[in-house]
Amino acid sequence: PTLFRELDGEVRTKLIEDAPLRTFDDDQIIQQKGDDAIGFWVIEQGTVKIGQFRLDGEFRAIALLAEGDSYGELALFAASPRVVDAVADGPVKLRWIDAQVFERAIQSDPETMRRLVGNLAAQLQEVLDLVAGLGRGSSLSRVAAILDNFAAKGSSGTMIALGQKELAELSGLTRVTINKCLAILEARGALQRHYRRIEILDRRQLKAAAIA
Repeated sequence: PTLFRELDGEVRTKLIEDAPLRTFDDDQIIQQKGDDAIGFWVIEQGTVKIGQFRLDGEFRAIALLAEGDSYGELALFAASPRVVDAVADGPVKLRWIDAQVFERAIQSDPETMRRLVGNLAAQLQEVLDLVAGLGRGSSLSRVAAILDNFAAKGSSGTMIALGQKELAELSGLTRVTINKCLAILEARGALQRHYRRIEILDRRQLKAAAIA
């Protein structure tokens, strides 16, 4: 869940209409850890990887966001510098929502504020559940947990824009291991692999593998 989706439809439309459009190329850095939180981004087209650069320069993703998702609001509400880096996963188009414009749009709407707080709680619970599962699971259960998490709002037939590279970054596993895990899940009928896409066929199979 992302915060921007919780706003009233008219408010979202107005903010998007007034927001500058920015474009980024594949692997281009959009924001860096330590940047001031003076606004946030809404993805209009493409996907963005959220994570951190390690000391050796390798980027370790923790989330992959797509069209309609937003990011950067948490640092904005906390009035603190960014704690994650954001990198374009292919060509992307983003809208920049200025902090002051956003605050003016929501300050007189207590119902929206309640929904935003609820969204923040849901994000925290989702992260805690995922981290707990990844910490204790096998390679197969880690991959299954990530896929189930991405498919949480969908159903059978959900298409997830994830390739082996992204799954490796999210799970901390090698691409060889990812390929083996996907092959097992595909043989069980849980999913079907496509080019840089994974089609979820049976979430019950994913859930069973995630807790095994």
